[in-house]
Amino acid sequence: MSISKEEYGRMAKRASPRSPVLIDCLWAFCVGGFICALAEGIYIWMDFYGLSEKEGRSVAMIVIVVLTAILTAVGVFDNIAKYAGAGTMVPISGFANSVVAPALEFKAEGKITGTAAQMFSIAGPVIVFGCSSAALYGLIVYLLG
Repeated sequence: MSISKEEYGRMAKRASPRSPVLIDCLWAFCVGGFICALAEGIYIWMDFYGLSEKEGRSVAMIVIVVLTAILTAVGVFDNIAKYAGAGTMVPISGFANSVVAPALEFKAEGKITGTAAQMFSIAGPVIVFGCSSAALYGLIVYLLG
């Protein structure tokens, strides 16, 4: 029996559960906002202890990255992401998760060929294209300026 792509699409749509979009958006907003508020709170705390703005923001980002890595390693971050969806992908926490998750997934293959080789399988292209774009933009600004 052969069915067309359109018919398959209609069958899949009927079989798929409806997603509560408003609730999903609310969860994403609240969790993403909490992550950002936590980072801002850490920054304010560092400012209270006399760190400069640059140092305080750096410490806040480091804490968010380490906290996300730890929560990913113990399996908590994935459970949060089930409900919060894109809210957990606030850039710095999403980046930390995208580095740690593949490393954990392939750790059985060894420290070098598993963990180290797969660590940047998701985040690697983002880093490469981000650095390449920044270099190209810098070159254009230098040549035009």
